[in-house]
Amino acid sequence: MSLSNTQYDEILREYNARQIRNQHFVDDRVKEVYGKDRRLKAIDDAIASCSLFQAKKLLNGDVNALAQLRAQLAEYKRQRVDILDELGYSEQYFEPSYECSDCKDTGYIGNDRCHCFKQRAIDLVYTQSNIRSILQDENFEHFTFDYYSKTEKNPATGLTVYETAQNAVRECHKFIDSFDASFGNLFFYGDTGVGKTFLSNCVAKELLDTGHSVIYFTAFQLFEIFENNTFHKASDEDMIAAHQNIFECDLLIIDDLGTELPNSFTTSQLFLCLNERILRKKSTIISTNLSLNQVAEIYSERTFSRISSSYTILKLLGDDIRIQKKFL
Repeated sequence: MSLSNTQYDEILREYNARQIRNQHFVDDRVKEVYGKDRRLKAIDDAIASCSLFQAKKLLNGDVNALAQLRAQLAEYKRQRVDILDELGYSEQYFEPSYECSDCKDTGYIGNDRCHCFKQRAIDLVYTQSNIRSILQDENFEHFTFDYYSKTEKNPATGLTVYETAQNAVRECHKFIDSFDASFGNLFFYGDTGVGKTFLSNCVAKELLDTGHSVIYFTAFQLFEIFENNTFHKASDEDMIAAHQNIFECDLLIIDDLGTELPNSFTTSQLFLCLNERILRKKSTIISTNLSLNQVAEIYSERTFSRISSSYTILKLLGDDIRIQKKFL
């Protein structure tokens, strides 16, 4: 993810704060076990002393120093484990509860930025950190088919509204399961309130939880960024970063396509965005209340051709779930 210097510094401060908090956590637990058996502190002090002593010997040319150090450390470790066992503790007791176990809250794995750093950059650039709170409710665990009719049918397919929703959920799981192995995109369309945004968020939650970078926009927000970048000529570092990340994130979600004011600019920008992400093999999810014919009419046959050839197109049917909830 592209970041301005100010944004990068802000994220580093957050990771430094995490590491300080983790160190305090470890220190508190070490003090706790030291208070229960003084031998543990003596062993830890001995480990530090012998490491320093053997290091000096090694620097002075003693070729046996390293082997002696390893033997001494192994013995001290055995003694330490035995005492902890007596007290009812394991070595894992001293491991902090990392927010990211992959990088241990450093933000980096080797020389590469961790997936948690990349997503934090996205959250910062697009001020969409609230997406995680939304996903606590809108995920597969909370998804239900109760609002989809088992009798009403789609005349085009013969499937009931319920069966159509089941098929959409299966396709979402297939998309998630094969995300790293094969390139794909999803296109949800249907009337207001039939679950398009909810399903998009379900997919986002699963991919975020597996370390992928996800950006969510309404169509209006997306085109606003494109407009600022085009007509303000990217004089702002944050603006440049926001524009670049749209093409680099693992998954881009464009919600409510068609609610913006369509014009020649939005039409051309949508094509460029979708086409560029297809070329880079970066996945996109689009949801819209428009029919397929309306998508082709508003955004051009060229754009619709990209969608029809590169996206799994899923129609959702039924009555507005928000309204149903009010009367259930």
